[in-house]
Amino acid sequence: MDKVVATAQEAVAEVGDGASLAVGGFGLSGVPNVLIQALYEQGTGSLSVVSNNCGAMESGLAVLLAAGRIARVTGSYIGANKEFARQYLAGELEVEMIPQGTLAERLRAGGAGIPAFYTPAGVGTQVADGGLPWRYDGSGGVALASPPKEVREFDGVEYVMERGIRTDFALVRAAKGDRHGNLVFNKSTRNFNPLAAMAGRVTIAEVEELVEPGGIDPDAVHLPGIFVQRVLALTPEQAADKKIEQRTVSS
Repeated sequence: MDKVVATAQEAVAEVGDGASLAVGGFGLSGVPNVLIQALYEQGTGSLSVVSNNCGAMESGLAVLLAAGRIARVTGSYIGANKEFARQYLAGELEVEMIPQGTLAERLRAGGAGIPAFYTPAGVGTQVADGGLPWRYDGSGGVALASPPKEVREFDGVEYVMERGIRTDFALVRAAKGDRHGNLVFNKSTRNFNPLAAMAGRVTIAEVEELVEPGGIDPDAVHLPGIFVQRVLALTPEQAADKKIEQRTVSS
């Protein structure tokens, strides 16, 4: 039951080339940077990544993206990541863009063993009809486009069918975890981390604070340890290393 590993390198050692990854985080919040860095140092490539966004400010998944280690991204936000946009438009990267709520539910559904579900989000658009550019040819043309999805009517309303997402591995970051893998997330880090953790067949969690079993009130657990296979305790320095995406100053 003790799922704690000694090093980040040990935690990601089995993540090989071509693996699919669900990665937690929302912007720069709750990103498993230590595990991502270990993957980078390991040299793993040709990855298929499912994440809300693909890193920013040369941190998070942007480390792997800039090194050419990511082959496909399933996400909902490109934002200010210029390298992400460049690779996508140049035909170097396959990208499946999904409405943010749909992405969240596809991850949750996959983790819950639900193969597909219906949602009104995207009906009447290319999300349902197909034709979204997944890969460009580098000359402005579309080399690969999304296929049409099943649309079905319930009670007079049309819904599009979306598939649940399962990945080989998941990388997440939690504020607190115990040796059994029970996790607690802080504020907005709870947006995608629990969902990504559910979707991974092997889930690896880096935790800012490691406590002994019983150190987390059962009512406070956000993600049960059944979804987590490995736990990495961060050093105080690693836990405190949190970047700010947009620094604002008020008068």
